[in-house]
Amino acid sequence: MARKIPDEELKAKLSPEAYYVTRQKGTEAPFTGKYDKHFKDGKYNCVCCGALLFESDSKFQSGCGWPAFSRAAGASGADDTKTNIERQEDLSLGRQRTEVTCKSCGAHLGHVFEDGPKPTGLRYCINSVAMDFVPKDS
Repeated sequence: MARKIPDEELKAKLSPEAYYVTRQKGTEAPFTGKYDKHFKDGKYNCVCCGALLFESDSKFQSGCGWPAFSRAAGASGADDTKTNIERQEDLSLGRQRTEVTCKSCGAHLGHVFEDGPKPTGLRYCINSVAMDFVPKDS
């Protein structure tokens, strides 16, 4: 179960855009995020709680306008049930999608689609402001 981080703490810690995306299920404008074309070795953690979400070896250039990953950190193929990612049905905007949130704190991260590269076939489309990057050698 996700632990609730007080809003006051998050408002003090996060940028207004990061708060909007992670707590109000917003979306950053496409092609504007700092990690869209970022391909350095390292890990991507939840900006709210620091939980490990993705690793650079699963990141790929999808052209969708947001950072894209083919699997969650610690996933066994396409099975992300034992990771820090949680999936939820999203019927907003008049269409059916699958929202992904941080299992640790409930932060909205983005969405996952089933049109990614093999072997998982997944494309996690994640807002840059929902993540912090930690370089491999830190």
